[in-house]
Amino acid sequence: MHLRRRSLLLAAAAAPAATAATAVPARAHATEPASKNTRHPLVIGHRGAAGWRPEHTAVSYTYAVQTGADWIEPDLVPTKDHVLVVRHENEISQTTDVASHPEFADRRTTRTVDGRPVTGWFTEDFTLAELKTLRAVERLPLVRNRNTVFDGREEVLTFQEVVDLARRLSRTYGRTIAVFPETKHPTYFRSLGLPLEPKLAAAIRRNRLGRRECVVQSFEPTSLKRIAAERLGVPLWQALGTTGGPYDLVSSGDPTTYQDMMTAAGLARIAEYADWIGPDKSSLAGTPVLADAHAAGLRVGPYTFRAENQFLPVEFRRDGGANDFGDAFAEYALYYGMGVDAVVTDFPDLAVMARRG
Repeated sequence: MHLRRRSLLLAAAAAPAATAATAVPARAHATEPASKNTRHPLVIGHRGAAGWRPEHTAVSYTYAVQTGADWIEPDLVPTKDHVLVVRHENEISQTTDVASHPEFADRRTTRTVDGRPVTGWFTEDFTLAELKTLRAVERLPLVRNRNTVFDGREEVLTFQEVVDLARRLSRTYGRTIAVFPETKHPTYFRSLGLPLEPKLAAAIRRNRLGRRECVVQSFEPTSLKRIAAERLGVPLWQALGTTGGPYDLVSSGDPTTYQDMMTAAGLARIAEYADWIGPDKSSLAGTPVLADAHAAGLRVGPYTFRAENQFLPVEFRRDGGANDFGDAFAEYALYYGMGVDAVVTDFPDLAVMARRG
C-alpha cells in the first residue's frame, strides 16, 4: 500500500468527530430510510448501476438492486404534456437514439438552461408517447464501451414506472428499496410552466410513498422547500456542488454559494428544512464538513463514486489507462472510515462488497 494511501486510511479511522454515531437527525423521520447500524452506510445506485448498464433504465435499476443497492436514483424532467420522466438531463441526445429518428430532426434546437446555452433535443419538446418511441444508449461510450451492448434495448421510463419497479424489486428481494428522485433544473422548468414539485408531490401521495420508500433531493433549496410545504413526510436531501451556487439563488440575485452552504452556519440553515446533504466527495477531504453536518443533525451522502482511474483520487489510481479500474475498494474504505451515512455510486456492487469488508 502506498504511504499516502495508508496515511489517508489511518486518518479517516482516527476521526471520531466525523462518525455517523455523532449524528442527531434534523427531523424525527430523517433516519427512517437508513440503517440504524452506523457502521452500515447506505449504498445508493446512481442512476441505477450506471457503471454497468445505460443509466436510468430498467436494467440499470434492476442490476443495482440485484447487487445490493438500498436506494435507486431517478432524475426527473418533464415532457411537453407534463409527465415526469427519468433522464439525467432534459437534453437527450447523449442518452437516447433521438438523433437517428428523422421524424424528430426539426426538434433540434438551442435552449438556455440555468443560464447556459445547450443545443440538442429536449424532453419538454416531446410528448410522452413520442419519447416512448426512443431507446436508451450509453452516455459515456468511450469510457464504458461494454455498456453499449445494451444500446437500443430500453425505453425512457416515467417516474411512475420507476416506483412500480422499486416495489416489484422490494417484493422480489424481501427488503424495502427506496426511490431517490432528484428535481432537475426546477427553476428553469417552472419558467416554462412545467413545475416539477406539484407532479412529484402528487406521485408521492398517489403511491403512498412513506419515509422508508422515498427521499427527495435537489441542488435548489427552493425546490426542496416547495416539497416541504406539501407536508409529505418524506426526508429531503440538499445536494451541493463544488463551484458557484444553486441556480434558484443565482437567478434571484442571492450571492450564497455552495461553499457558503457548507460552512457550519450554512449547514445549520440547511438543517432547518432538510435531513441530508449530498456533497461532492472531494468536499469532505481534509475539511470539517462531515463533522459540522453531523453536529447540525444532518446525514451525509457524498457523490459520485466510480471505479475508473480518471474518476479516482490520484493515490487510488492503478497502472493502465484512464478507463481502467483503479483501487475503488480503498476509496470506499476511506469514506466509510470517515463515517459517511451513504455513498452515491455508479458501481453499487463494489460499494456493497467494500461495506462487507
